[in-house]
Amino acid sequence: MAKLTGKIAVVTGGSRGIGASIAKGLGGEGATVVINYNHSQEQAEAVVEEIKAMGSSAIALQADISDAEATKVFIEKVLEKFGRIDILVNNAGITRDKTFKKMSFDEWHKVIDTNLSSAFNTCKIALPAMLEQKYGRIINISSVIGQSGGFGQSNYAAAKAGLIGFTKSLALETARGGITVNAICPGFIATEMVGEMPENVREAIIAQVPMKKLGAPEEIAKGVIFICESEYMTGQCLNLNGGLYML
Repeated sequence: MAKLTGKIAVVTGGSRGIGASIAKGLGGEGATVVINYNHSQEQAEAVVEEIKAMGSSAIALQADISDAEATKVFIEKVLEKFGRIDILVNNAGITRDKTFKKMSFDEWHKVIDTNLSSAFNTCKIALPAMLEQKYGRIINISSVIGQSGGFGQSNYAAAKAGLIGFTKSLALETARGGITVNAICPGFIATEMVGEMPENVREAIIAQVPMKKLGAPEEIAKGVIFICESEYMTGQCLNLNGGLYML
């Protein structure tokens, strides 16, 4: 039997990149996967079909989870359909990179709302069900940039650092309720976004990484599955970054 058979997993921003790999990884371990997307319906449906081809169940549901009311409707749909949520992966994120001097108020707030406030929104609605069932795995996808900072990324770094603090605080509050809350901090991962970078920029990024290569999205999925299986780990950051940043 697969490791996560019978579990209901929600992956926000699950239509592409790291989110899609996480969704497929969970599906590969037998979980029923709910893929949240905002705009990428076609890509989300393609991930659903891949998971079904593995023999697992999956659905795609649209919601802008930076919006509290839309998130409430989304999570309640999941609970109404499946009766529980066992695994919640807060992966949704965007970038609006600019130096602080040039960054607009809208570019700041959009990144904070999508990358950080969305995790509050999903947890706020899903947590009561997890507490009632006395089981839950919450995994927040942060970033090495939230630990080290990034030039032209004050909004993104603030949001991802905020996720780490949010993870630790929520872990303290839920530790006695059968729920674990952990974060994963990926380094530079070989996603579509990185693939579209000019070759010289990509080479410069790889040169910074001690392992001299980009990470595979599947490595992040493996980290999520490891956390799902772990009974005694909470409030931690799993740093999957090729040695780029060491605590």
